[in-house]
Amino acid sequence: MEMNVSDTHTEQVINKACDYWGLHNTSVALVAARENRVYRVESQKGVFALRLHRSGYRTLDEIRSELIWMNMLIKHNTSVPNPISAIDGDFIKMVDGIVVDILSWVEGKPLNQIEPTAMIYHDLGVLLARMHELADAWPLPESFARPTWNLVGDAPSWGRFWENPQLTKEQQATLLDFRDYARSTLESLPQPDCGLIHADLVPDNVLYNGHQLQAIDFDDGGFGYRLFDLATITHRSKRLQSSDKLAAAVISGYQKHRVLDCYSLPLFEALRACTYVGWNISRMHEPGGAERNDRFIAEALVAVGNTHAI
Repeated sequence: MEMNVSDTHTEQVINKACDYWGLHNTSVALVAARENRVYRVESQKGVFALRLHRSGYRTLDEIRSELIWMNMLIKHNTSVPNPISAIDGDFIKMVDGIVVDILSWVEGKPLNQIEPTAMIYHDLGVLLARMHELADAWPLPESFARPTWNLVGDAPSWGRFWENPQLTKEQQATLLDFRDYARSTLESLPQPDCGLIHADLVPDNVLYNGHQLQAIDFDDGGFGYRLFDLATITHRSKRLQSSDKLAAAVISGYQKHRVLDCYSLPLFEALRACTYVGWNISRMHEPGGAERNDRFIAEALVAVGNTHAI
């Protein structure tokens, strides 16, 4: 086995996992190390993505539910990675205390590595609408478990963004005002469109192979506002292109296939921007963490300002 990994224990875990899936004479290389560690595994059976899940981030039921959800999407011809069952038929294995699963390998470049076009982002809106439609029509399995994303209140799921230590007093006051504004506004929504959402469909998590888009990394997927799912795309698209052209294309593609009232989209774009300010609090020690933090704060303040301009 050709192995490009960081330590002996990880190598042992990967070796055992490959045995569970019947993968032999493999070549293994690390390709991503964020919430989970993802390895590209080449074998005689094909190419796969092997994931080592971060301890304590997701329960076994939540991970299994993620894979069942993705499997449902695959069965309805939706472009997502295909969960691969082990020899005994299960989707996940506990290997030396680490949860492991294997997905089909998805070829393509992330959207942030190609020239963004309105056509591609229109198709991304179509893909998101399709995922929401299928989730709504799907009778959830009795044991299905995924997180519910809380965006406001005293303990939002991605962190107390107003406590980011790099905020000035004035910036902190602005985000506190926005937190209260967002909470009251969400509480007043008459019939919010909620359900299963991907929750992290940023350019890194959408691959394009020249003719088709594929959504990857469902690790944050759970229950939440559909507008938040859409806002994740539109908010980040503005980092790739200063105009609203890409965001408009996403909305157009989505609404061609599913009705969604986008009046409150600026609010959800601001909430999405604030999640990064909260998420980064515990990650400022990472390489580039401080610079990333400055950008997140600046983007959040712009998005919040757009919200109050409604």
